[in-house]
Amino acid sequence: MNIFELLAGEDNHPALVAPEGSTLTYKSLRENVVELVSQLNSFGLQRGERIAIAMSNGVPMVLTFLAAALCATAAPLNPKYKQEEFAFYYEDTQAKALITLPDVPEAAIAAVTADMIHIHAKVNENGTLSFELAKTASGEGEFLRNQDFPNSDDVAMILHTSGTTSRPKRVPIRHRNLIASAENIIAAYSLSAVDATLCLMPLFHIHGLVGCMLATLASGGTLVIPDGFNALSFWKLVETYKPTWYSAAPTMHQTILARASRNEGIIKANPFRFIRSSSAPLPPVIIEQIEATLNAPVLESYSMTEAAHLMATNPLPPKVRKPGTVGYGFGVEVGIMDEEGNLLSQGSLGEVVVKGPNVIDGYENNPQANATAFVNGWFRTGDQGTLDADGYLRLTGRIKELINRGGEKISPLEVDDILLRHPAVAEALAFAVPHKSLGEDIHAAVVLKGETSEKELLTYCASILADFKVPKQIHILDELPRGVTGKLQRLNMAKLLKLE
Repeated sequence: MNIFELLAGEDNHPALVAPEGSTLTYKSLRENVVELVSQLNSFGLQRGERIAIAMSNGVPMVLTFLAAALCATAAPLNPKYKQEEFAFYYEDTQAKALITLPDVPEAAIAAVTADMIHIHAKVNENGTLSFELAKTASGEGEFLRNQDFPNSDDVAMILHTSGTTSRPKRVPIRHRNLIASAENIIAAYSLSAVDATLCLMPLFHIHGLVGCMLATLASGGTLVIPDGFNALSFWKLVETYKPTWYSAAPTMHQTILARASRNEGIIKANPFRFIRSSSAPLPPVIIEQIEATLNAPVLESYSMTEAAHLMATNPLPPKVRKPGTVGYGFGVEVGIMDEEGNLLSQGSLGEVVVKGPNVIDGYENNPQANATAFVNGWFRTGDQGTLDADGYLRLTGRIKELINRGGEKISPLEVDDILLRHPAVAEALAFAVPHKSLGEDIHAAVVLKGETSEKELLTYCASILADFKVPKQIHILDELPRGVTGKLQRLNMAKLLKLE
């Protein structure tokens, strides 16, 4: 079985809707995906190879992702990456091809290597897509046609997760993982063909790819997919397309809430069946405000790339929603484990662990990370929490030093590494600081060995890192604080600098 078999909606039912554009039915979707897979095969691409995608949200991105995942392995990337970041991900995944729209990010093309092919995705008048070769690879590959679709064990997509090591870990997600996760989401939220989803999350993250797109298509529903999240157009889209639900990160929810009072008529005329939150903690007070203002239940959930998205969620009414928790597992076992790998009793504080058919088998070519993260069949999330008597999970903090900036996960060591490459920087330490709407923002502290300024360092970071990874502020210190063992105090920096 593969994800194509999830696309089983009624032939004439709308599958993909592009605002200000065309609508594709399930029949058109299926036919176009089969055609696109055949085109990719004709360019010499086959199962097991990686196809990088650099596109913003839209119907073309959905079609491209599905085709890439069914021909080979899709590697969706943030189109806002800088050239150095594209180069890293191409090399790390050993990408054989890049697919872009004609209005391609220049940085993505500039990083393409000689042995990669570049494919243009062209939108046809009826809203379907076709591929054409923009650049061939050096050396002729074997050209294939009419290759069989993948099986459940084939890797559908490869994503990266930034952990506490400077090098992001490769997460190979198999077709069976995606199918299990999509089915869990459908069961959790009772999704069906009558539902329409407004896709706000980017389709290079697991939240958008599975929590919004794949779950909707697997339920036979309709995916309304604008080219990105825009608070100014959100309520107009609600009025026009009448979505029954949407899923978003907390920062988006707060932006939507801020404009709700100006759109009371639209809210009253177009009620949501439910609203879902994931990617980062949503403060209980915000849940209360959204529910009171939009008159719909807000379901906070808990997800990770390694679990092909959903791990736990608060349920739909009339079942109990517990603000401050992320609900309980749907098709996923959730436990609490101590440092030695022993499962703890209900109410104990420890590391959150999960197991289920949606969870990956392990990181790619990373035995050290696998030995740490996968214990006795359980995946260690790196998050700390407790389970109450009803099985609801309450997260109390992250064990890892990951910075979670409004749902964007940032490895501080990656930022350290960039700063340390500046000729005037002797030491560098990136760290999280509390932020009212984002949850956390990123700052850095440096010790200098030459002449420079905070402004110059920020400009330097911005020239290499994606915008969301650039520190908001850089503190120039005489020395970095260390503990008694000489260890840098990353987790205490915000407090030590009185930024909390």
